Amino acid sequence: MFDRCGPQVGRCTRRRGLGLAVALAAAWTLAACQPSRPAFRGIDVTGATYGKTLRLTDQHGQVRTLDDFRGRVVMLYFGFVQCPDVCPTALARAVEVMQRLGPDGTRVQLLFVTVDPERDTPALLREYLAAFDPGFIGLTGTPEDIARAAQEFKVYYAKVPTGSGYTMDHSAQTYLIDPAGRLRIVLKHEQSADDYAHDIALLLREFDAGA
Repeated sequence: MFDRCGPQVGRCTRRRGLGLAVALAAAWTLAACQPSRPAFRGIDVTGATYGKTLRLTDQHGQVRTLDDFRGRVVMLYFGFVQCPDVCPTALARAVEVMQRLGPDGTRVQLLFVTVDPERDTPALLREYLAAFDPGFIGLTGTPEDIARAAQEFKVYYAKVPTGSGYTMDHSAQTYLIDPAGRLRIVLKHEQSADDYAHDIALLLREFDAGA
């Protein structure tokens, strides 16, 4: 499921991504065969062969990898600053999720990977993300770096020409990476802050129990 977002687009259109859809369908089947697993509300992709590495530069010029966030649950989202609807909704929901988690909200890190590195400069990412939460981290790199990260997480994005420039089509799901650095859950854009907070709480509980 993808979203087309841009400064001249008042709404987002939906598309189906066959590769990711097949992978998620397989994950649903696998989860159904393992009733002992926690009852996650997102799609359980534990053991996925993708989503293992990430290496990009944050809005302060520091190189970041998933290892930097061990001990916290990472909410990983791919988007872009000029997205008029879907990305702001996802970021506002992330703020709400952290609030719902109470003290455990400090154990969650939001990573926003731009799919529009040509326009989303580090300075613009700093300003944009600070409007939601100063602790949110924006990640960017060369177009090749972004393409590599998107491929690793099976994220679709594409530049779409418009009359005055271009906008971006992009996937809208959020990935949850557990405190051990493993990709565990895929949450759909349509899911609620309660769903997100529920699954993050389960991952934190599991980690604290030494699972």
